[in-house]
Amino acid sequence: MRRLSVERLSVANIRNLQSVTLDLGADIVVLAGPNGSGKTSLLEALYLLCTSKSFRASRPAESIAHGQGEAHVRGQLLDGSVKRTHRLALKEGVRAVRLDEKRPPSLAAYALASPVVIFHPGELTLSMGPAMERRQFLDRVAFYTTPNGTKALEDYTRAHRARQKLLETRGIDAADIDPWEALVARHGLELMQARQHAARTIVEAMEHAFEQFASPQLVLRGKYASTAPDDEESYLTMLQNSRTADLHRGSARVGPHRDDLELLLDGQPLRQVGSQGQHRAAVLALKVAEIGALERARGTKPILLLDDVSSELDANRSRAFFAFLQREHGQVFLTTTRPEWIETGTFGSTCTRLDLEVDRGAFTRIDRQV
Repeated sequence: MRRLSVERLSVANIRNLQSVTLDLGADIVVLAGPNGSGKTSLLEALYLLCTSKSFRASRPAESIAHGQGEAHVRGQLLDGSVKRTHRLALKEGVRAVRLDEKRPPSLAAYALASPVVIFHPGELTLSMGPAMERRQFLDRVAFYTTPNGTKALEDYTRAHRARQKLLETRGIDAADIDPWEALVARHGLELMQARQHAARTIVEAMEHAFEQFASPQLVLRGKYASTAPDDEESYLTMLQNSRTADLHRGSARVGPHRDDLELLLDGQPLRQVGSQGQHRAAVLALKVAEIGALERARGTKPILLLDDVSSELDANRSRAFFAFLQREHGQVFLTTTRPEWIETGTFGSTCTRLDLEVDRGAFTRIDRQV
């Protein structure tokens, strides 16, 4: 299994990071400092570098520092024994990316080159929040595991919106609604299949990981719950029969836009019966499963970004999670306000560690006994 790591990073005008250049080749990079110092901004820059997207904003342009017209992130990555340069430029409404100074075929091709997994406090919505959060999680996994998953999502979304617009502007007997419904069914089935494959890829690993992070007496199960039939003819019939209801509803009552990854704790919906600690353990298990899915799909250990995990996990879950990371040996970036909580040797005697103190967007190396 190849190991992916960021060896050097340069950032300009991302949030409160005006101009930063860092050597980051260690196995674990601990970013320590008070809230608002720039720790999470560095993780955001890394995520932008790897994916061209932000995990903190719906539009990458929102990551640009206030009052600045553009931002840049440049990184030197080591993928196994292969060195590669990634570059991202952000302007309002525009993303420009380069791999080894060449334009990749697409933003998706750019992101596929550098798998990354993020775990931040907002991830608790994976288990506690609406189904949309879990659908997006499956879509992230499917992006790496099913080549046509992203295109199926785009095609389905376009067809579904066009059908709904026809219903609202020309009624249920619109002459050209049949072709759009055929596209909805076709692309809907493609998307469902991609998500079902993603669910199968992560569920077993999630269930096993949950045993490590929660009480051994508790059992977490997951399954993909679909609202549409799995054959095109039946799907089309349901769409045709629900036109009037969909017109008033504002959306089709069946289809992958209403599906979910159901999480059941001892047979009951986790959202309804889970404690705060059980939700944290479930999300942690989903993240572990995501790491494994990306490893198998890409043949590369993904970069792992952990934002303030120590505040989200108790001591036992932290130890179990770090023991998992020790076995994985992938590169980890970890933010914390209490670096002393990251135990020396947690990641093994052969692990290299870099401690950086962060203060108002500036980074200072701190020597610690490893």
